[in-house]
Amino acid sequence: MKIEEPAAATDPTPHWALWQLGFRPFYLLAGAFAALSVPLWALQFSGWLPRPYLAGALWHAHEMLFGYALAVVVGFLFTAGRNWSGRPTPTGAALAALALLWLAGRVLVLTPFGWAAALVNASFPLAAAAGLGQALIGGRNRRNYFFIGLLILLGLAQFGVHLSHMGVLELPGWLGIRLGLDMLLFIMAVMGGRVIPMFTNNGVPGANARRFAALEWLALCSLLLLAAADALALQGVALAALLALCAAAHLARLTLWQPWRTLRAPLVWVLHAAYLWVVLHLSLRAAAELGWIAPSIAVHALTVGGVGGLTLGMMTRTARGHSARPLRADAFDTACYLGVNAAALLRVLLPLAAPETTPAATLASAFLWSAAFALFTLRYWPVLTRARLDGKPG
Repeated sequence: MKIEEPAAATDPTPHWALWQLGFRPFYLLAGAFAALSVPLWALQFSGWLPRPYLAGALWHAHEMLFGYALAVVVGFLFTAGRNWSGRPTPTGAALAALALLWLAGRVLVLTPFGWAAALVNASFPLAAAAGLGQALIGGRNRRNYFFIGLLILLGLAQFGVHLSHMGVLELPGWLGIRLGLDMLLFIMAVMGGRVIPMFTNNGVPGANARRFAALEWLALCSLLLLAAADALALQGVALAALLALCAAAHLARLTLWQPWRTLRAPLVWVLHAAYLWVVLHLSLRAAAELGWIAPSIAVHALTVGGVGGLTLGMMTRTARGHSARPLRADAFDTACYLGVNAAALLRVLLPLAAPETTPAATLASAFLWSAAFALFTLRYWPVLTRARLDGKPG
């Protein structure tokens, strides 16, 4: 099988198009970074690299959240924001400058320069908020203004991680990471609720995926309550009860989307599988609050299964749609989806069933994760760097 797509029949020359729309550089950077960062973490953990400013588990968490996931979010919002508002989001030199700012953040956390790393990393989501805000506010797209606020909050949470790590502020351990994950979870829930039922009905005839307004409000408001509870450091039975409510609401939401009807449509089932991992995360986190399991199992259900699966599904679908390619997963896409879900199963369910297997399960999961994103990056390099097949801008 060839990886490259044919150029448009009307123009046999594949034009360089990396800076034409936000999804192009940020999906490519995110995919490459996801493939490389896990081996880099292993080298750092093994002592093969000089001890950087951020090290070990904190570096790993910071980079998966504020490096990989935030890059995908910004790429998606810049692309969707143009459609929502009818106004341009950053392109060309401005988009390249934002990508360079993101890259600088990835490099600086591996150096001894703490303040530089803190300022550059916190500046990226703020600059992205400004770029998105220019389009949304200019187009008076009030429905989506809250995304601007979420990007600003992610910048503040990230800055809090750095200030706490440098001893400038006394904050509860990993509070910035926890709140950042809560905000990312909320973004996933909002966008999942908007697109998964629509993509299901478009891609699976007769699926009849539905939404109920009251359930939508309950599901989203429960996550806002969870973020507030985490900000207030609520723990124990009270937090477990809230998490159980969240899990029940999101399971009911997923059930209405008819996930069992999507098994023959990989471009659709990958999104349903990712949302199931969100439900599992909330349930497992409730169990962790009661002391039944290790908290890391619940975290990785969200980050590997939920975030990994949903971002891969959205990146492949939006890259295909915005490059005028068929909305149909090929063998490469399906292999990526299976790889990231297998990575989640190994990292979450195997340690849950047999805790003594955790080191081996973690290693195998890391390999599958890196392989899935390496394949995505190779597969989508020609898609993300070349012009649309129909010759339109974007």
